[in-house]
Amino acid sequence: MSAKDARRRTSDGTVRRMVELFAARRGTLALAAALTVGVVVGTLLLPVLTGQAIDCVVGPGEVDFGGLHRALAQIAVTLAATAICQWSLTAVTNRLAFGAVLGLRKRAFDHLQELPLSYLDSHGHGDLASRIVTDADMLTNGLLMAFQQLPAGVLTIVVTLAFMFALNPAIAAVVALLTPISIFTARFIATHSAKHFSGQTRIRGELTAYVEEMVGGISAVETFCQQERVAECFAETDAALGEESFKAVFFSSLVNPTTRFANALVYAAIGIFGAFVAMSGGITVGGLSAFLGYADQYAKPFNDISGVATELQNSVACARRLFALLDEAAEEPDAADASVLADPCGEVEFDHVAFGYDAGSLVLRDVDLAVRPGMRVALVGETGCGKTTLINLLMRFYDVSGGAVRVDGRDVRAWTRESLRAGWGMVLQDTWVRRATVRENVSMGRPDATLEEVRAACREAYADDFICRLPQGYDTVLDGSSALSAGQRQLLCIARVICARPAMLILDEATSNIDTRTELLVQRALAHLMAGRTSFVVAHRLSTVRDADLICVVANGRIAERGTHDELLAAGGRYRRIYEAQFAPTE
Repeated sequence: MSAKDARRRTSDGTVRRMVELFAARRGTLALAAALTVGVVVGTLLLPVLTGQAIDCVVGPGEVDFGGLHRALAQIAVTLAATAICQWSLTAVTNRLAFGAVLGLRKRAFDHLQELPLSYLDSHGHGDLASRIVTDADMLTNGLLMAFQQLPAGVLTIVVTLAFMFALNPAIAAVVALLTPISIFTARFIATHSAKHFSGQTRIRGELTAYVEEMVGGISAVETFCQQERVAECFAETDAALGEESFKAVFFSSLVNPTTRFANALVYAAIGIFGAFVAMSGGITVGGLSAFLGYADQYAKPFNDISGVATELQNSVACARRLFALLDEAAEEPDAADASVLADPCGEVEFDHVAFGYDAGSLVLRDVDLAVRPGMRVALVGETGCGKTTLINLLMRFYDVSGGAVRVDGRDVRAWTRESLRAGWGMVLQDTWVRRATVRENVSMGRPDATLEEVRAACREAYADDFICRLPQGYDTVLDGSSALSAGQRQLLCIARVICARPAMLILDEATSNIDTRTELLVQRALAHLMAGRTSFVVAHRLSTVRDADLICVVANGRIAERGTHDELLAAGGRYRRIYEAQFAPTE
């Protein structure tokens, strides 16, 4: 990466935004600055005090014990004060760094809840998790180094130079002339490591997303014997990460040997030149000893600053990914005059609705459908015809590209999202059980539900029996995957909706994972739940929808047929062909 590219990447506002993280912590920053001054001053006083102690020893039998005792006492006090300041500085900077990143991580997670479903559908969940967890941790490490080493290092260099010029300007001038070597080293390393740390962060996110995806689908991988191919893909991405990491570590590893060489060069120059100055009477032995101590103190910060610069390149790359997430446009807010949908009656209308996930490709075209309150509407059709998309529009997970969807006579965009979605209860084919107790999972829609209400909902969903066999019953903590079978998770999701008692219902293949006998029982429970409620039922098995008030056959993004079960069979169209395909007698 060229120097121009490096300047462009570091001038994209990321560093400024990192600094702004501490805008509300000015008092703590001031305390950290004061403690830094205390550490630096205490550290730099030690060579002076040590030199004074040495000068108290003139020769054999010629020792100024009074002055020596004073110098040793001052050294002890300075050491104690410096140690206290250093401990306090570490505590304060830890609080600063972890507090700022804690707030940033919380903002990122909260913003994740506000992003439109289209963004979440188009980005790897593992990569998003990597940004919020791994990148935030890497940013914390960089900030800690920046707070604890960078200000102290810069201040040490400046104050040490001032002290050295006060001791002997000639020797100090030699140090100043050799300083650019260390500066050039730090600049070279920082410039060349930025590109590789940025690439390392990006590929690490891709690898995390891939691992999350493969672990989630491990049963399918093993079923189709794809372990070798998956391992090859992992190895390829891992190799790319290893290459970027190697280059990043290689350049960062140059810090120690190169800065040590520069430091040794400065130290040797001071020793040789200072010896000639001391022999000419220009400085005392104690003064030269102090000067050599300052040389060591002066050289060390360049090593630290180079290491901090390298680590900050990694932190800036991580911060850039976090800020990129925060910069994503949130879901379009509710209209300023949006109303709260209270006690919905369940009147639903699709008015010439058109929709496409991509601007140039429509999934739904000119969909018209009027649903009276309390109707049970079934949506059937081939996979990919647009049934679930209609559900997404009802819930306002997506907004229409044309036409309007109305609930209770008003466009869904005229209702607040929260009240609109609270009016619907939804059970999907893809079940989701979070890491919480059974009771907390079932009462998600009604957190204030009593245990008896939760149990009643589970009994109605025929889930109470297997829940009572769990180790702690309704207080059993579920891990969301291995603790329950797919059918048991679906029964919990059905119980969750029953417990919430919503005004309207959406059932998208709600019994697809349940055995036939249990399905018949659950269908009765759902029929009872749907009584008097507007309900949309998406199903491939027509046996589950034949009693619907209205059956809509969706094909090619349109409602191709509509009517009752008997009407559609008599019409002899698509519905009849689907029905006969499912129930034709086997030969």
